[in-house]
Amino acid sequence: MSGPKLPKASKHFVLVHGALHGSWCWYKLVASLKTSGHNVTALDLGASGINPKQALEVTHLSDYFSLLMEFMTSFPADEKVVLVGHSFGGFAISKAMESFPEKTSTAVFVTALMPGPTLSATTLYIESFSGVLSQLDNRVTYDNGPTNPPTTFILGPKYLATYLYQRSPIQDLELAITLVRPLYLYSLDDISKEIVLSSKRYGYVRRVFIVAAEDKFLKKEFRQSMIEKNPPDEVEEIQGSDYMVMMSKPPQLFTYLLSIANKYS
Repeated sequence: MSGPKLPKASKHFVLVHGALHGSWCWYKLVASLKTSGHNVTALDLGASGINPKQALEVTHLSDYFSLLMEFMTSFPADEKVVLVGHSFGGFAISKAMESFPEKTSTAVFVTALMPGPTLSATTLYIESFSGVLSQLDNRVTYDNGPTNPPTTFILGPKYLATYLYQRSPIQDLELAITLVRPLYLYSLDDISKEIVLSSKRYGYVRRVFIVAAEDKFLKKEFRQSMIEKNPPDEVEEIQGSDYMVMMSKPPQLFTYLLSIANKYS
């Protein structure tokens, strides 16, 4: 006669938001994970969420990543986290994977930019942001003067509603309109120096990519090309989801994250 089933050991999920967003965008997922007995750390990267720095104070990608890197440095050496990155947060978790492979059990790229040892971050940066800066009501600033490259950009309400939150509850769209903050436009040189990934370290960590079936931000061709050139261990798709998976389909994302964490831990 078999005994009672023991509960799965709790995991530690580290949630990293995308560009212009903050830890606030994970609020539904944080609640579900904590209620299920897991540890959760949702970070505000440089000049994001309630991080006190302003975009013009975070002029290097290392400044933007610093809170995640500090957290990973201080995390116990004998424990592991599940890194979850959304959108531009894919760059952040890639840097953490390269720096702390021994502390990372799995990395989950949720409709995220996923560079690799043979797929440069600069290429993804150019392709993903190409044309976005000037669309609809998005705005850029020229803090170094109109003859120099733009310094920051922010997504406008119409763009958010049309391309990111078209399947999310209206309350979450309104939350985003209120809370998004400008992102510093990093130089390609800075990105290429900051994100250098190796097969030995970055490649040591198991990776899963989650596709949002109705993602209107990451174009299907771009997403497929990224997956083919840097194949993850697994690709999952969430039906009916817009780019903001954690807003539009939180139960499905929660289920996938638990399954992935249990499978690869």
